[in-house]
Amino acid sequence: MPLSSLPAEGAAPAVPYLEHLREESARFRELLAGAAGSEHVPTCEEWRADDLLWHLADVQWFWGEIAERGLTSHAEVRGLEARRPARPAERSALLAHFDQSTERLQRALAAHDPSTELWMWHLDHSAGYISRRQAHEALIHRIDAELTVGSERGPVDCRLAADGVDEALRVMRGFPVEYALESRPLGPSVTLAVVDGFHTWTVTPVHVTGVDPDGDRWDERRLAVADGPDDASAAEVAGTAGDLDCWLWNRPPHGEITRSGDPAALALVDEVVGSAVT
Repeated sequence: MPLSSLPAEGAAPAVPYLEHLREESARFRELLAGAAGSEHVPTCEEWRADDLLWHLADVQWFWGEIAERGLTSHAEVRGLEARRPARPAERSALLAHFDQSTERLQRALAAHDPSTELWMWHLDHSAGYISRRQAHEALIHRIDAELTVGSERGPVDCRLAADGVDEALRVMRGFPVEYALESRPLGPSVTLAVVDGFHTWTVTPVHVTGVDPDGDRWDERRLAVADGPDDASAAEVAGTAGDLDCWLWNRPPHGEITRSGDPAALALVDEVVGSAVT
């Protein structure tokens, strides 16, 4: 079962996503508010600090619109482009836009039960998944902000990061098994192990082809993912949850990630992990 699975109605979520969204967004804002705005973002080659600030403000505005307005259809969401604010020219206005966007997103999501249906590009069309996605978005960009201003890496919550590994593997690097796409193994499986959370996944690089229900054609390399270790795995990648989460998002880990086993199997996983994700 994915780490992110929502509990029964009325129970608290296993990971307090909204709390993490609030904390990570606040730290992100604090870091960039003290920057000049022109600093290079080392993890996003074409961006400066203010580009990073605008990106997260714009992302949080978008999902705040969906949550506040209770949008459930793609047609409704397409209409948001006409409402999308232009990027402010003044830095003070850019910071103010971020403040308004993040406050509204958090407030709107908190007003929904996690099971509430809302539009989402993922198969999980729920307020709970939007909260999950936005908590991880804020975490990764908080790390970007630290790297941008040269700040010491702040702590990463182990449960949030382990859940981030799960999401990165199944959603960002994986593929929807519900679509019945063809998947051809490209090599042997590899075990990923979280050393501070004692959770493991088995991933197999696959070539995915076919047409999904939206009519989009797939022809790309992805990961097939299963919980737990596999005795047949040819290699292992191990590290803290925070470091594995960074690796899967192509951010530099804070500590050491150990790699052992078949170099060719590891290289195939690296190829999938190194591909671009939004």
